Amino acid sequence: MGYQLRQASVPVLPVGAADIRILHFSDLHLTPRRKMEIADIKSWINFNPDLVISTGDFLAHKKAVPTVLDALDALLDIPGLFVFGSNDYYEPSFKNPFSYLTKDDGTRKLGTELPWQELADGLTSQGWVDINHQRTLITINGTTIEARGTDDAHLSRDKYGEVAGEPNPKADLAIGVTHAPYLRILKSMSEDNLDLIFAGHTHGGQVRLPWPGGSKALTTNCDLPTWRARGLTKEPKEPWLNVSAGMGTSPFSRIRIACPPEVSLITLEPAL
Repeated sequence: MGYQLRQASVPVLPVGAADIRILHFSDLHLTPRRKMEIADIKSWINFNPDLVISTGDFLAHKKAVPTVLDALDALLDIPGLFVFGSNDYYEPSFKNPFSYLTKDDGTRKLGTELPWQELADGLTSQGWVDINHQRTLITINGTTIEARGTDDAHLSRDKYGEVAGEPNPKADLAIGVTHAPYLRILKSMSEDNLDLIFAGHTHGGQVRLPWPGGSKALTTNCDLPTWRARGLTKEPKEPWLNVSAGMGTSPFSRIRIACPPEVSLITLEPAL
C-alpha cells in the first residue's frame, strides 16, 4: 500500500444515530501513467464507506479524465460529493518549489486549460453531487446532512455568498466542502454554524520537518496555520476541520518528506 490511512472519529451526530463512515480524499493530481496511485485508489472500496467526499485537484493532465473515472469506478456507486481545485481547471506548470515558502502575493502561473466540465459530467452522471457553490440534502444511514461547497479559493473562484446562511432546518448535520482552506471560508462557514468542514490543497505541507510528537509543516500554500496542515483539528467555538494531505503532487515536484500520501476515513458518531 503506497499511502497512509488517516482515521478519526467526530462526535457530531444526534443521540442514537447510526455511525457514518466518510471516505475523504483530495489532490490526486492524476496522469494516465500513475499506475500505482490508480491501484491504490481502487483499493479504497474495501474501507466500505457510507459517503465519499473529494476536495478537488483530481487532474494533472489533459487526458486524465478517463483515468480518474476508471480509478474511482467502484466508489462511484456510493453517494459522493465533490468540489474542484485549481489543477482541475489548469494543467500544472513548472515553478520554483521554494516559492511555496515565500509570502503569497496572489500571482498565479496557469498552465493549459483542462477538461474540467468533462470530469464534472462524468462524476455527476454516476450520481455524485457537484457542490461547487451549491447546497444539497443527502440522507445517509438515517441522518439528513446538508452539504454546501465552494469553488477553488486559491484561484479566487470562491463565492461563498451564493451558499451562505443558516443550515436547512431539515438537516441533522451541516458540513462544508472546499478545496483550499483559506481562513475567509472557514470563518464564514463557522459564522453559519456548520458542524464540520472538509478541505485539501495543503498536501500536508508536502515537506515536513521532524518535530517533537511527529513532524511540522513548513507551509500550507494558503493562510491556514501550519499546525492545521493535515488531519482533524478544532478551534474553540468553530467547526471541526479535516484537511487531507492528499495522494499526489505536481508532476514537477514529486517529492514528499515526512508526509506520505494519504486518504482519510472519518467516522461520524453521536455526540456525548
